[in-house]
Amino acid sequence: MTATAGDRRSRVLAALADGGPASWSSARLCAVCPRIVGVDGAGVMLMSGDVPRGSLCTTDAVSHLIEELQFTLGEGPCVDAYHGDQVVSEPNLADPETRRWPAFTPPALEAGVRAVFGFPMRVGTVRLGALNLYRVRASSLTDDEHADALVIAEVAARWVLESQAGAPPDVISTELEIGADFRFAVHNAAGIISVQLAISVTEALIRLRAYAFANDRLISDVAQDVISRKLGLE
Repeated sequence: MTATAGDRRSRVLAALADGGPASWSSARLCAVCPRIVGVDGAGVMLMSGDVPRGSLCTTDAVSHLIEELQFTLGEGPCVDAYHGDQVVSEPNLADPETRRWPAFTPPALEAGVRAVFGFPMRVGTVRLGALNLYRVRASSLTDDEHADALVIAEVAARWVLESQAGAPPDVISTELEIGADFRFAVHNAAGIISVQLAISVTEALIRLRAYAFANDRLISDVAQDVISRKLGLE
């Protein structure tokens, strides 16, 4: 018998609560994904408007790199899943039917990634980001794996909203900050550039990305140079 959405949700919630209520965390959220969905790693990227806010959690160095690349380059499965509000699946990153993500793909392949999947995180009309999954072998998700990932993305979105509900406006809740990487340095650097050049923060972030890509650097490293006044962008 095919599992219902309720059955899948109960299984995900049980995995998250394994060890008691105190075991709920962003790290736990990502950690249950590989076992439930049958992938090698997972990450959760939070976004707001056109601006990536950072990584809520990752399971390993490869998933962290996937999040870092997407944040730096502004392209990849999570970015597309969020903006398109639909699941993005690339079962064969090395030889895709439709070539995309020209900047993201080479370093991801070098890190051993062969398949990537992005699942939008939303509650009603509120979009929060995307769940990112990867495999080290080229393969598609089965129907059951796809359905499980949809439920995990939904559970993650609701947990983010509930965790943030009690925090003051414009302040990230302590519960969400634990183990997360919200790239505060990047946002600070974008703010500095915005003031210096009298442009929007979004445009400043685009310039940071462009500089990082052109110089083959991570955006977080470029941001630190901007903050320390070692680098100025014109």
